[in-house]
Amino acid sequence: MSDDKKSDNATPDTCAAAEEAGHPCADSPVYRLAFEDPDYLHAPFLRGTRLLLEYNKPERALREAGIDNTIVVFGSARTLPMDVARENLEKARAALENAPDDQALKRALWIAERDVKMARWYEEARRFARIVSSHAEQAGRDDFVIVTGGGPGIMEAANRGAHEAGGRSVGLNITLPHEQFPNRYITPELCFRFHYFAIRKMHFLMRAKALVAFPGGFGTMDELFEVLTLVQTEKMKPIPIVLIGEEFWNRFVDFDWLVEMGTISPEDLNLFSIVDSADAALAVIHDFYGGSPMYLPDDDDA
Repeated sequence: MSDDKKSDNATPDTCAAAEEAGHPCADSPVYRLAFEDPDYLHAPFLRGTRLLLEYNKPERALREAGIDNTIVVFGSARTLPMDVARENLEKARAALENAPDDQALKRALWIAERDVKMARWYEEARRFARIVSSHAEQAGRDDFVIVTGGGPGIMEAANRGAHEAGGRSVGLNITLPHEQFPNRYITPELCFRFHYFAIRKMHFLMRAKALVAFPGGFGTMDELFEVLTLVQTEKMKPIPIVLIGEEFWNRFVDFDWLVEMGTISPEDLNLFSIVDSADAALAVIHDFYGGSPMYLPDDDDA
């Protein structure tokens, strides 16, 4: 037995003996072993150590799982599945029929109608991930594993599509003031939780071979524009960056106007593609990688 193992095995008994003996040092914080002292580990001056630990833990698990390349899917956490959105719409209509002058119910109906429109992207994300994972499974390979932020909405949809295809998928959850729980479709041994956004973003991109962004909010924009910046500045090798939802993305930002104003270069428009369906996104990725058949949906997938 190594000295390290002897020391580790003896440590609990030694500490317990000191406590049982009522030793005055037993209650002192500085007497605790450093790696068993939560106050010490959470001290500001150990932030660098925590960053390293948060990088290393998922990295080791991903390597052991054989996850070498991934497709990252971003999008709103608020997007509902179509069946849920339609059910909510029916309830909103029924409620308004009973009180047609109620302004709050009118707004609730408008929200329900909007949610049905947005639910299209839940189903497209689900379908996209299902096709990618199906082809990987049929090829007997673990290529292009779906990665999401692990939460609800578009993230859930992509993990769900991979799950339905029998494929593995990764969830990179983040601790938030309002707790985010992992969606049920993530492969359990690939479900991670982060405190630091920076380390989480690193793990999104370290194995990424493509990025697909559906309509989303601040988080989606943060992640998307960071990737665009990394590729633009050559800090990251080019990958296909596909924005799904033409109406949404063209209304959100006028990229041509940015060129006109001189804030980006005309060639920067080649860093990404804007499409309107899972099939079109798959075609972009397919073309980028020289026609790999994995990305071509079969007739059964349509």
